[in-house]
Amino acid sequence: MTIPSAEGFLQASSCLPCTAEEERELVAALTREAEENVKDGDLRYLVSQSWWLEWQHYVGLVKYEENDTEQLPQAMNRPGEIDNSKLVSAETINGSEEPELQRTLREGQDYTLVPQEVWQRLYEWYKGGPEISRKVILDSRSPGHKNYIVDVYPLCLKLIDGRDNSERNIRISRKAKIHELYSMVCSLMSVEQSEIVIWDYYQKSKSKKLANLNETIDEAQITMDQEILLEIKLDGSSTGFSTRSTNNELALIPLGPSTSSFSIAGGPTYSNGFSSGIGSSFSQDNSFSPLLRDSTDGYNSFSNGTKDDTHGLSGLNNLGNTCFMNSAIQSLVHTPPLVEYFLEDYSREINTENPLGLQGELAIAFGELLRKLWSSGRTSVAPRAFKSKLSRFAPQFSGYNQHDSQELLAFLLDGLHEDLNRVKKKPYIEAKDADGRPDDEFAEECWNYHKARNDSIIVDKFQGQYKSTLVCPVCNKISVTFDPFMYLSLPLPSKVTRMITVTVFSGAGDALPMPFTVTVQKNGNCRDLIKALTDVCCLKSSETLLLAEVYDRRIYRYLTNPIEGLYNIKDEDILVAYRLPVGHEKLLRLEILHRRADRFAVDPQFNINRKLIGCPLVTCIPNDSTGKSDIYAAVSAVLVPFLRAKAHSPDVSAVKLNGNGPSLDGIVLTDNGTTSEEGLSTSNEDDNAVDDELLPFQLSLTDEKGSVRNPINTDSNRVLGLVMRVLMDWSDREREMYNMDYMDELPEVFKPGFLSKKTRQEAVNLFSCLDAFLKEEPLGPDDMWYCPGCKEHRQASKKLDLWRLPEILVVHLKRFSYSRYMKNKLDTFVNFPIHDLNMSKYVKQTSNCAQQPMYELYAVINHYGGLGGGHYSAYAKLVEEDNWYHFDDSHVSSVKEDEIRTSAAYVLFYRRVGGSSTVADSVPVDIEMVDSLETAPQSKQM
Repeated sequence: MTIPSAEGFLQASSCLPCTAEEERELVAALTREAEENVKDGDLRYLVSQSWWLEWQHYVGLVKYEENDTEQLPQAMNRPGEIDNSKLVSAETINGSEEPELQRTLREGQDYTLVPQEVWQRLYEWYKGGPEISRKVILDSRSPGHKNYIVDVYPLCLKLIDGRDNSERNIRISRKAKIHELYSMVCSLMSVEQSEIVIWDYYQKSKSKKLANLNETIDEAQITMDQEILLEIKLDGSSTGFSTRSTNNELALIPLGPSTSSFSIAGGPTYSNGFSSGIGSSFSQDNSFSPLLRDSTDGYNSFSNGTKDDTHGLSGLNNLGNTCFMNSAIQSLVHTPPLVEYFLEDYSREINTENPLGLQGELAIAFGELLRKLWSSGRTSVAPRAFKSKLSRFAPQFSGYNQHDSQELLAFLLDGLHEDLNRVKKKPYIEAKDADGRPDDEFAEECWNYHKARNDSIIVDKFQGQYKSTLVCPVCNKISVTFDPFMYLSLPLPSKVTRMITVTVFSGAGDALPMPFTVTVQKNGNCRDLIKALTDVCCLKSSETLLLAEVYDRRIYRYLTNPIEGLYNIKDEDILVAYRLPVGHEKLLRLEILHRRADRFAVDPQFNINRKLIGCPLVTCIPNDSTGKSDIYAAVSAVLVPFLRAKAHSPDVSAVKLNGNGPSLDGIVLTDNGTTSEEGLSTSNEDDNAVDDELLPFQLSLTDEKGSVRNPINTDSNRVLGLVMRVLMDWSDREREMYNMDYMDELPEVFKPGFLSKKTRQEAVNLFSCLDAFLKEEPLGPDDMWYCPGCKEHRQASKKLDLWRLPEILVVHLKRFSYSRYMKNKLDTFVNFPIHDLNMSKYVKQTSNCAQQPMYELYAVINHYGGLGGGHYSAYAKLVEEDNWYHFDDSHVSSVKEDEIRTSAAYVLFYRRVGGSSTVADSVPVDIEMVDSLETAPQSKQM
């Protein structure tokens, strides 16, 4: 069908509503016309992909499968309003400023781009929003022909005024010229361009003056969230606050967001915030060359003002929470076989045909980065281009979130392998069983099959082979497989416990509060804590514990979720537990707060800011017993244990209330959830008998903070929710009658002291970790094995053995554990050997063992801190110097060998002694040779 021009539909479309077919044809015509006449500066609008798909189904552009009966009715429905709320940050949806895009969006998955004319029609038909427009710009990276891209994520820069240190955010396109940046700043700050200087201002240090006015922002290596500094010239110079300048013109790295965990992504290929598709639903995708060189790292030139003959001591700038990446890179670029490989011409091994790789881009970016780190002396390098390529191969590492260094290392090694795989077309190989053949024969066959599909420098140096044995517990069927591995993930064979102190109160008023200290698993939950407390305080079968945290003399929260992790409880917290009857959830919880009374008690204005004292008491009363006498009787009963032995005789009403209070043992829950009471009178006669002047203390209804005082009615008091809170005023009379010391100054969860040093966890050694990893254990219930003998899923026993060890042995210590409800880190010190790691006892291969499995440590990845705010660094050894260095992002310092064993060790890198390929003799590398090879991979046509 021929699509008419857009003009042919304008008259018809003005008569609303249009039919689905008319909408489809008009949008197609408008899109085609916009694409044919696209020019620099045109606008494209973002539309939520979910809404766009609904519209496409409605107009018939996308049809459901005939057997998808559940979706057919929806396909006939006209979509509702355009909803772009998920594309923007929540705080800007209702604001007056331009909406801020979420930084994790991808075209085709989260949004689609439509021309301005299409958006206007869609908005006219459906309304909604918010409206999000972006400019079309000419891509200068495609010489020889015009290629337009959409600047989905314009740069957000932080402009710092050197005159008063004030800050403001500005947005500008990456393709804008430096003179456009100057014009924008001059307009915003009301200054003349001839009077100012703008600096690249990373980490409060003037790195580079932005003086080339014809250079683009992208070419000046200014990136998202970068800081720039405005200075005012005075008599030919500039003025501002004092800064620390550097001679490194290329140390230009973006300031990672410090208060946000956003990532930078945009377009189907993560092209730094650009989208290459124009009207993606009606046009072809425009993509860049897969081997287009990205020079944003500043790899093309380098100058630090001095000549430095030291190689391999360059740091890596932190791009914003990228310490996890930097530590992994430093460990790999100090791996001798990789140094030798990437300093030679490796272009002949780049695999541009492998669909599992990145057509060689990741390997090239890593090779360039390695060469720069080995040729730049002691000056740090910003790994921008490499991070971009890595993010394309593994999108989860895009942006500036903190990630696991070992997880990144695994993806990086896999990506390098796929980019350097010598096998261009992988043959199909059917998996075979051992059929009783000797292990040596079957293992060699499996290894050869693996090498037939996977052959690279990574396989040669990093991969070994497991032997996995499964035994059926019913028919004793044995299944043996041999699988490759890239690293060993070793568990830490230790139990981590913690001591928690909880003060237990009686809700029935039959005992004084008592602190109990119990030992529980550090990764346990509240159910474990309550069980331990139940055992130690000899709880009755008719009682249960209600756990709570007390803060600022009030109950901060009740810990009623039994699976809540104990990691949420800090050592400085104060925990209490109330002994209440089983089924107390069906009763009304009475919470008693305490406050000091004074002579101004009758004047409410003096009570507003009076602080609470003591610890809240908790008991239960029947839901229908909320009269004044009921409340006073319940409070009196709970206070009985605190009566002083030599107190003045209480008055008649106090005796009456203390003697006839509601015992919790007398409250019986019936089958229908109602309550019956023994010995508790709630008649109006008793209510009327209570004389305010004869009451033993003063109570009033309050809120959870104790900041409100409302009188207690005689007959009934309305309660909203399941908790009634009352405030008790403590005068000198109450203090003479009751001893409040027992509910004051409660112990913290854990107080470090003299004995705490003796309870430190014992260290483990690397061999005990290996033993725990290789021990036989049953499979989990969720990981059942299908036994070919029984033809059923069985909980088989599994045994791992190391059959073949690689030249480079990577050992991952499993310090982090994750489950559905908790996360935990083990700080156990692992004593690992630096020299002469003998793996003979663990290798099961009996033939073809020409090399002794002796290893020497050459690198360590460290993790410091907890799960959320941790930091990574690396220790690495320069083989030719036999010296160790600490690589902490851009900072590199010498370290003694005996200092690298710490409880922060996370990933260990061992190199086989006397391996088949070492570079001990080939390193140090002549810097002229490095410079001559730096562009070798790009010089060859592929």
